[in-house]
Amino acid sequence: MQNQGAVTAITAKRLTLALAAAGAIGGAVGAIAVNHNNAVAASAAAAAAPSTYVAPAPLAAPGTQVSMALPDFTQIVSRMGPAVVNIRVMSGTKTAFKGRAQQREPQFDEDDPFFEFFRRFQGPQNPRGQRDRPVFGAGSGFIVSPDGVILTNAHVVRDAEEVTVKLQDRREYRAKVLGSDPKTDVAVLKIDAKNLPVVPIGKSSDLKVGEWVLAIGSPFGLESTVTAGVVSAKGRSLQDDNSVPFIQTDVAVNPGNSGGPLFNTRGEVVGINSQIYSQTGGYQGLSFAIPIDVAYRIKEQLVATGTVKHAKLGVTVQEVNQGFADSFNLASPEGALVSSVERGGPADKAGLKSGDVIRKLNGQPIVASVDLPAMLSTSKPGEKVTMDVWRDGKIVQVGAKLGDASEKAAPEERVETASAGAGSKLGLALRPLQPIERRQSGLASGLLIEDADGAAANAGVQPGDVLLSVNGRPVNTIDQVREVVGKSNKSVALLIQRGSDKIFIPVRIG
Repeated sequence: MQNQGAVTAITAKRLTLALAAAGAIGGAVGAIAVNHNNAVAASAAAAAAPSTYVAPAPLAAPGTQVSMALPDFTQIVSRMGPAVVNIRVMSGTKTAFKGRAQQREPQFDEDDPFFEFFRRFQGPQNPRGQRDRPVFGAGSGFIVSPDGVILTNAHVVRDAEEVTVKLQDRREYRAKVLGSDPKTDVAVLKIDAKNLPVVPIGKSSDLKVGEWVLAIGSPFGLESTVTAGVVSAKGRSLQDDNSVPFIQTDVAVNPGNSGGPLFNTRGEVVGINSQIYSQTGGYQGLSFAIPIDVAYRIKEQLVATGTVKHAKLGVTVQEVNQGFADSFNLASPEGALVSSVERGGPADKAGLKSGDVIRKLNGQPIVASVDLPAMLSTSKPGEKVTMDVWRDGKIVQVGAKLGDASEKAAPEERVETASAGAGSKLGLALRPLQPIERRQSGLASGLLIEDADGAAANAGVQPGDVLLSVNGRPVNTIDQVREVVGKSNKSVALLIQRGSDKIFIPVRIG
């Protein structure tokens, strides 16, 4: 994680996010779990057949007894099951010690009478008592075209040297990896087959929280396993993975489910099962799927070119908490706070600044900072976006043309020269940077924080930080700091340079 305040992903204390394809090899199923995927299929004719769906009963008046039937998934399983595939991967070799062979054995000359005896007893070994073993993994996938195009997770086929796809009718095919995108964890495979059953593709954007969903896959190598649950939340961004607006469900998924489909009650694929939160390595009620709207956009690029281009805005954002809301006079702690802007990037060209709070993107509200990269994940380089930005106490509209995330960022611009300093009621001892400090830090200006106590220390400000701005306004002198702080009633937002990171820290002054 980044330093304090620089948070752009959901953090779960004491929870371990395991992203492993995890295979059950020779009964060894105790793997760190897990990204999970399942595959589901259906013939074109079968896909047209109606599925069984029990509509929810209308809400009854208070005090009235309600009888509600659960959905019947049997028709979905029978029609879509044939398009779910099991994926086995061999990804090179690893060196393993062979028992006690790593111990140093007696050494004899070839003329020694004991030489032949010990040679026969020990058997053939390499000089260090090691041997190479292939590394195996397993996952799931689903067929999306009759000529053998299959969707799965990128982590399932990572570093794969050989990929085998097994259909529900027990036929097996060698598969070619057409391309994979680690950023969104989507991969596309191709097998040499015709007239295969396929799954219908739905719209993940139409999903509603509380809606029933179904997964089919091969957890722990148990093929065609069916599990069901409900949509727990939408638009989730995970720790170290905020480029995908995940669908959170309580569907049971485990190692081997990775890459498999998530169905709605109409039998349409709405996601690819990918990850879980777990303390044990196994399922604990929190599973996450890649929305099919995102996955299919990636699939089209991979099939066409074998590569994927991602859009970028060129900003670093962090969460808006109550302290920031008070500092910037926001009515509610919502939006994405811009902590830094890439020099020469799309945001810089559009006029975005550190301290801006992005409240909407293309008319869609941004509640948490992680909403911004999730929304951008469905965009392409060159697209134009419109943002509602809170700046200086009012909303301004900013338009930007998205860039290519593969383009290298230019060196970051720095503010101008600093001047003398003293203390402030924030509990900070400040002074301008010395020439040698500016050279070492790469900063042209700033106020070095020599000491921090009171409110500033409680907020996490540390000696050695460099103060760049207060409430979004650059400060080069102590008088400027006092002026901005004097106009604030509850808290101020300090933009701090700490190492190579820029972070906002809210400090309560009331």
